[in-house]
Amino acid sequence: MSREEEVLASMRGIIDPDLGKDIVTLGFIKHLKIADDGKVAFMVELTTPACPVKEQFRDSCTQAVSALPWVTAVDVKMGAQPGRGALAQSGPGLAAVKHVVAVASCKGGVGKSTVAVNLAYALAAQGAQVGIFDADIYGPSLPTMVKAPFDGLFQAGSGLILPVTHAGLKLMSFAYANPKPGAPAVMRGPMVTSVVNQLLTTTDWGALDYLIIDMPPGTGDIQLTLSQIIPITAAVIVTTPQEISFIDVVKGIKMFDLMKIPTVAVVENMSYFVCDGCDKRHRLFGAGAMRRLVEQFGIRNAIELALDPAVAAHSDGGTPIMAAQPDHPVSRGYLELAGAVAREISKLLHADAPKPMVRYNGREVLFAPGDGKEFRLNPAGLRRSCRCASCINEMTGKKTLNDAEIPETVAPSQIGAVGNYAATIAWSDGHSSIYPFDMLSKLVAEGAV
Repeated sequence: MSREEEVLASMRGIIDPDLGKDIVTLGFIKHLKIADDGKVAFMVELTTPACPVKEQFRDSCTQAVSALPWVTAVDVKMGAQPGRGALAQSGPGLAAVKHVVAVASCKGGVGKSTVAVNLAYALAAQGAQVGIFDADIYGPSLPTMVKAPFDGLFQAGSGLILPVTHAGLKLMSFAYANPKPGAPAVMRGPMVTSVVNQLLTTTDWGALDYLIIDMPPGTGDIQLTLSQIIPITAAVIVTTPQEISFIDVVKGIKMFDLMKIPTVAVVENMSYFVCDGCDKRHRLFGAGAMRRLVEQFGIRNAIELALDPAVAAHSDGGTPIMAAQPDHPVSRGYLELAGAVAREISKLLHADAPKPMVRYNGREVLFAPGDGKEFRLNPAGLRRSCRCASCINEMTGKKTLNDAEIPETVAPSQIGAVGNYAATIAWSDGHSSIYPFDMLSKLVAEGAV
């Protein structure tokens, strides 16, 4: 075995926790150099510079290679894979952007823009190159939340618009381009979508790992237009604990699913309040919405953020809390969100493991978890296991569906997918159910259907 083979073999036990393979098989080890005196140098090229476990990879590689008896020194550099250029066809300004993340809410006033901006800062804090696009023409908030020096927009030699640059991030908003600063945007829908398209695609974003789009609230023209003109990688949905907000989250998840955009995380903003003098979490707006999201949709990355006056104070002051107080408990929540987004995007684009499948053969529902096995489920039993709001009491979690009302002849009329985490089944009795793959695996293990 050559020395190069020994070095690579020593790192085959280092597994990427999201992709499920060792870093050698994944091709992460680049530019390996071995000197005659036993000095070893190489780069670990990860899927994203915002990888939350990159320092663990560095330490593991150093320890593994150093254990070889002839190695005298190890130099490990961390890098990230270059962009694939998938966005180049969407516009010249997007040619070097790797991933686009839409931050959305179907209801206003939930803190969506605050989450979008702080998510961008959190990704940048983990080493990524990040841009923020404020797609809300009627109510742009980016210049308020990030007070950046601004003397007007300028064109580059290529004719593209130069974004506003501040604290290492690139920013663009209609507020910067408004010919009458501070005046309301009085325009109809077609003109709004045209402005959004122009600002997004003709801004010279340069090389970015993530472009965060702060979507306007709702499920209208701008959301549909953006999904058509650029390949959005993933979506993050922001909500609050109130019942009306939860209903809108469901709309948002279904909207992105129709546009073939996976929802990788849901943020419950203002989830709780911790008062001075106690460590108890006070649920001012109720509780239970996050649990329901996990149970009904299989959302694994459901993140709660506290209601804290410091968040609003820093946003109003023009310096997001993630930048002003990176060690604040709320900032740690944003770092958790950033790590979740980076991991899920990496899995979406780089994991080649078979994905779970659900289909109907005319007699049984067949569920393949992706491990080579396939299980046969009784349609009536699966229908009776539905955990939607019509079948389960949302407050108590107790079953309200009367099993006797479900005929043994009930069958799927249509089966689809919700992102990469659940299947949707339209039943012959007119009902529609969502079954997270984790829930189906649990039903199989329990022999419930």
